[in-house]
Amino acid sequence: MSGRSWTIMAPLLASMLLVGLAVGSEEEEDGGGKKKPHVNHGKFKAEPWTDGHATYYGGRDGLTDTTDGGACGYKGELGKDYGTLTAAVGPSLYTNGTGCGACYELKGPKGTVVVTATNEAPPPVSGQKGEHFDLTIPAFLKIAEEKAGIVPITYRKVACERKGGIRYTITGNQHYSEVKVTNVGGAGDVVALWVKGNKRVKWTPMKRSWGQLWTTEVDLTGESLTFRVMTADHRKATSWHVTPRDWQFGKTYQATKNF
Repeated sequence: MSGRSWTIMAPLLASMLLVGLAVGSEEEEDGGGKKKPHVNHGKFKAEPWTDGHATYYGGRDGLTDTTDGGACGYKGELGKDYGTLTAAVGPSLYTNGTGCGACYELKGPKGTVVVTATNEAPPPVSGQKGEHFDLTIPAFLKIAEEKAGIVPITYRKVACERKGGIRYTITGNQHYSEVKVTNVGGAGDVVALWVKGNKRVKWTPMKRSWGQLWTTEVDLTGESLTFRVMTADHRKATSWHVTPRDWQFGKTYQATKNF
């Protein structure tokens, strides 16, 4: 390449390099308002198999047990997102609500089933191995005969497959807002939530009240709200401007994307 050609090409190459660096190191704010590089961590991968045991509870249709709210708060229409194949999980998987929404694949004597954690189960049954899964009857019948009552299983945490985007149900009032997060894909279990308005409300961490109900005393009214969800595997999903500025308490707003 001649000296003249290099003189012409050098500025162009430098500009392309700077653009590439800017795209590769796109920054986002964390919950504390600090800038940090946004990293694409990929998809959630299934965890190793481990021993456990399963029982069953509730009515034969299974849906009532999912939609009654339970210890995760997935009540009514929000509970229907998870269908009838759900489970109450033992305390060490429930972990004070952190485990709500996680998905598990269970293998039993009869077959396999994938369930969503929507409630808290009693501690492990005496004499049984591993964690306790208390399943709805439809879920239990996928892995064992009903007459068995209690069966040994192997299980692993798997990615949750959801239809549509993450949902945010907002209740409360101007001085105390509550947000219930549902229909979360990927790891499924939300461990942190932030909210941001389009004007005066900066990135604000919300506090877990119980289950998957999150609260803040910041006035969120009159703002188009953006939520950032972090699941247990530390992956994040940001639902930009998921509400209009004139959003209303008591309504559910759905993002266009999921994990």
